[in-house]
Amino acid sequence: MIDRRSLILASMAAMLPLGASAARRPRQSAPKTFDYGPAKLDIYASDGASGLPVVFFVHGGTWQFGKRSQVDAKPAFLLANGFCFVSIDYRMLPKADVATQADDVEKAYAYIRANIAQHGGDPNRIVGMGHSAGCHLIALTGMRGGLPGVAAFILDDTRAYDLAALAKNGGMVRAYARVFSDPSQWAALSPASYVGGHKHPPTLIAYSRASGRGEASKAFAERLRATGTMVTLFDGSAYTHMSINRDFGEDGDALTAAALAFLKSTVG
Repeated sequence: MIDRRSLILASMAAMLPLGASAARRPRQSAPKTFDYGPAKLDIYASDGASGLPVVFFVHGGTWQFGKRSQVDAKPAFLLANGFCFVSIDYRMLPKADVATQADDVEKAYAYIRANIAQHGGDPNRIVGMGHSAGCHLIALTGMRGGLPGVAAFILDDTRAYDLAALAKNGGMVRAYARVFSDPSQWAALSPASYVGGHKHPPTLIAYSRASGRGEASKAFAERLRATGTMVTLFDGSAYTHMSINRDFGEDGDALTAAALAFLKSTVG
């Protein structure tokens, strides 16, 4: 079940006027595409937008697949609710390792921070969001300080917060075992390694019923809370690993409601 804070936030979001019906949302315009160096990114913004908060999204795909266009209802929903939206590509395995992918995310973020104002976004109100492998990359870059000035995080469904703990608990299998095959790199590639000693930006952590997601997410949430960071933990056990991402922005979606309330409370 959703924890108490998430339930309150979701209830608040249900009363917000702009998240209501997909039929009343404006038609989603084509994004503007830019080359940020290693790869490309898409910026979605409403005509005449100015000074709006920004959601900066990193897709999943086991660090090997996926593309920036796989955003489902996210852009239309977020634009209708007063945000700009950015989705990025990054270089994939095996051509680029995870450390290189994290560097790509940081370069894309730096590009957006420097340029989003001319597209109607506020560079001081950027929220980092990612699903699956993208969740890991946002958490890793954000916790290690690679996203300077980031306002908040939405972390959606990964087990890769603490790779040593994952291995200890028998979770270093399948894609994880292939991607993180070198134990000497686990600490450097674990978001949990960079948590401690100071507060981090407000963070919403969501997890599905997929194996190990709940345990890893709860442990990471507690680690963050110990630093004084504001954490919202969303129990998404009603979702599969795919649907918790795919359904975001759809009418009646519980995570969407909780995330919108979180966004309104953190970046307005």
